[in-house]
Parts: sequence; C-alpha cells; structure tokens
Amino acid sequence: MSRPKLEVADIFRRHSEAWRRDSAGHVNCAQLRVMSAIEACRTAALGGHVERCEDCAHTRIAYNSCRNRHCPKCQWAAAAQWLAARQAELLPVPYYHVVFTLPAQIGAIAYQNKAKVYGLLFTAAAETLITIAADPKHLGAKIGLTAVLHTWGQNLDHHPHVHCIVPGGGISPDGKRWIGCRSGFFLPVRVLSRLFRRLFLQYLDAAFVAGELQFFSDLTALKAPSAFKQYLAPLRRSEWVVFAKRPFAGPEQVLAYLARYTHRVAIANSRLISLSDGKVCFRWKDYRQDGKGKAMMLQAGEFIRRFLMHTLPDGFHRIRHYGLFANGHRADKIELCRKLLAAPSALMNRDTDDCEKVAPANEPPPCPCCGGRMKIIETFERTHGSRAESHGARRFDSS
Repeated sequence: MSRPKLEVADIFRRHSEAWRRDSAGHVNCAQLRVMSAIEACRTAALGGHVERCEDCAHTRIAYNSCRNRHCPKCQWAAAAQWLAARQAELLPVPYYHVVFTLPAQIGAIAYQNKAKVYGLLFTAAAETLITIAADPKHLGAKIGLTAVLHTWGQNLDHHPHVHCIVPGGGISPDGKRWIGCRSGFFLPVRVLSRLFRRLFLQYLDAAFVAGELQFFSDLTALKAPSAFKQYLAPLRRSEWVVFAKRPFAGPEQVLAYLARYTHRVAIANSRLISLSDGKVCFRWKDYRQDGKGKAMMLQAGEFIRRFLMHTLPDGFHRIRHYGLFANGHRADKIELCRKLLAAPSALMNRDTDDCEKVAPANEPPPCPCCGGRMKIIETFERTHGSRAESHGARRFDSS
C-alpha cells in the first residue's frame, strides 16, 4: 500500500511546537503522549531494523511503530489481528447495527468527564438493548452485543456515540432454544430511544449526586444542583437519536464493517488533502446533506486541537462486549448459541477477553521484489533524548 502524500504526523511535526507553546496549561499528559508517539512513529526516533530477502537479497530498513491506539498508521494491523480473534465468534444469523448518540448538551459534560460519561454511555446503550430484547413483547431472548465508542463527527468536532453490533436473535430464558427476530427488523427504535434516554439520565443524576462529575469553564455553574437539574430538564422531553441500520448481508459484511470501525481514529491520513500556509484541508461528508462530500479548511492549530480532543483516558476500553458476549463467559455462551442453531462448533481463543490487547505479528511482510521471506539481519535502538522517549512512547517492532 502506497504511503499517503500527507499524514497527521506531518502536521504535528511542522506545527506542534507552536501549538504546544500556545496551548500551555491546557494540554494533558495523555494528549502530549499521543502527539509525541505519532510524530515519532516509523522514524529513527523509535529505532528499527534492517531486513534482507532470503531469495533476492533485497534490503530495506523498517522503523518501529509507536502502536499508539490514536495513531492513524498503526491501527490497520491492530484491527486485522483483533478481527482474526473475532471471526470464530460470528454466528450464522443476520447482524444488526444500532447507534446511540448523546445530545450536544450532554457531549459538553462528557468532554470534561470523559471516563465517567463515556462509561455511562456504554452502560446505558447495552442495558437498553438487553432489556428491550428480553421483553416478550419484542423478542423475549437473552442477546449479546459488541459496542464500539466513537467520539468524533466527520468535521472532527466532539460527537460521542456508540456503534453496537448485535446478532438478530438470542437464547430463550430457559436456555433451550434460539429465538430469531423478524426478518429485516430487530427492535423498535422509538422504544430503544426512550429507554436509553431514561437510563442515561438516571445514571448521570446518580453520578452528580455522588460527586463524580467535574465542571469547568462555561459549565462551572452546573456545580449547583438546581442549575444541573435545570440544564437537564429539556433533555428529558426531547427525542434522543438512536439509529438502526439495515441488517448485514452475512458474516463477511460484519467483518468488513468491524474492520472499518473498531480501530478507527478521528481522521485517516487518506482524508487529508493539503497543508499549506499554516492551514490543513481535508475531506469530510456532510450527513445533513445526505453525506455530500466536501472539503474543510482549518488552521493547523485548530486541526491539532480537534484531533487531540478525541484522546481517550488512559486505560479506557473503547471496544466492549455485553450480554452473551461478556468476557467472563463469552466462549461458553457462543458455543451454546452454535449448538442451538445447529451450527458447526468453532475453535475460539479463550485468552482474548481483553479486546484491545492483541499480540503483535512478528513476521515481516514479504519481499516487495520477489515475494520471498524477509529476515532481520540488524537492529538499531531508538534515538536517545527524543520527545517520544521523554513522553513515554514505547518501542515495538514494526511489521
């Protein structure tokens, strides 16, 4: 695959110093680590190795990857490995895609309380699906789902939402049969929306009472209980956005979708158009105009600010499993589903419960000249004193 002409790393390298200086005191350590890792990714700063083809003696230098989960260059390999672990878990049934989105007013609170509010978004969305599916009026079954957090919109603004991938059916309450949903229909969106709204606001209220929320800048007034209650009042009556897409055509389509969504970052390098006169131009889709393709121009500093806005808290998992797919019993429950569906048993890795920790591939890509096996003949260490090292970027071998 050819390298894009412009990368996020190029923007960081050219404009990060000025941005760091102008944003001093407003940037956290996690964001600084993301910047440093992306800047150093696949450069001599992280070290690397020399490879030689065993057949034609072609030689190439491979620099180490930063493997930061926010890096546009490091996610495709991670996605491929994660998908390989998930492939054996797919069931021979239709799969549905449901998206739960937080209103903009809640998004402002979420930005100042990322770990807490993003966690509540996951919990409320999963509980909504599981509760409605268990209701005999709708499906009457125990279901499983995989949820993926995205915090951005096409223009890089803050737009927290979760994508849920759900099989079209579940296990009966007595555990003895599979209950499939109606063809082309999973669960009623309006019912999902209203329960999601009620559950999320209930959990947010509880977090406020427990003193687990912080408010800064233009939200400082919300520290007062009366102001917080008044702020949420309109949201208790408005319609919240829950979107159910058409079912996937089969397991291959599910995997193709997951490949695009599970390890996506705020913007891919392929969407970047140009960097000139201190301005970044990139492609985006305007969904208010039926996904019409447009180009947006931002000052480099504003582009960096928007990109780093989506840095997740340390240790926060953006891919989670619920219900039948919960990590504690996922393998056993999937085997039961296959048995009830009279589907062949699949070998699953019971040690892949942590959905974002996948062992790196050690085999270098084949020789670009003859396709032969590349062998590492020399390694070299990272450049000492690099910014990546000072901010804690780790060294990993690149493939």
